[in-house]
Amino acid sequence: MSTHFVIIVAAGTGSRIGGNLPKQFLLLQEKPILMHTLEKFANSNCKPQIILVLSEQMIDYWKEICQNYQFNIPHHITLGGNSRFQSVKNGIEFIRKSQTLTADSKIAVHDAARPLVSSALIDNLFLTCHKNRPAVIPAVQSTNSVRLGNQENSHAVDRQTVWLVQTPQLFMADLLVEAYEQPEEDYFTDDASVVEKLSNNNYLLPGEHQNLKITFEEDLAIAQLLFNKI
Repeated sequence: MSTHFVIIVAAGTGSRIGGNLPKQFLLLQEKPILMHTLEKFANSNCKPQIILVLSEQMIDYWKEICQNYQFNIPHHITLGGNSRFQSVKNGIEFIRKSQTLTADSKIAVHDAARPLVSSALIDNLFLTCHKNRPAVIPAVQSTNSVRLGNQENSHAVDRQTVWLVQTPQLFMADLLVEAYEQPEEDYFTDDASVVEKLSNNNYLLPGEHQNLKITFEEDLAIAQLLFNKI
């Protein structure tokens, strides 16, 4: 019985990158981005069960391209919601209904459009997460100068205290389940912020600069260059 799970959130529209096709289905190295993402988890030593959260209108398309690319990595599919919070919650509910969670169960949550995450980082996150450190978040320190405020009034902050958060974010299952029983808030931009509301501390594990999120058209070009280098 597996105690490791990952929810890959792929229900977004990817409107910021332009075009009609959500960004997770665009091609990277002649293969859809989402397939690269699933492969990284399948190739990890911890090999979590993969729960893929898709919008209803993209399920048939995903199944069709899996056949076209002969993509056969085992995974489950569940429906996304109207927000990232609701999509992750649906993924958690799928796990709870179809699997037996134990005190040692761990659930990762990952953005579909982060295909360059390494399997080594995935394994490190699963190893680092345990009962005494139930929330582990990959992050890199900012290399840029940082200011807080708005265009009219801002102030500098010490960039050594600024961390750029990534995914996958790793949690003991019981903690994540409890966190997602809370009402949704506007400031819930990731799973760490949801868990944090329970007054739980998130442990920051050094992430990878290559683990960028493909959001804009320029990011896809950068990802292609990094893919070739890796």
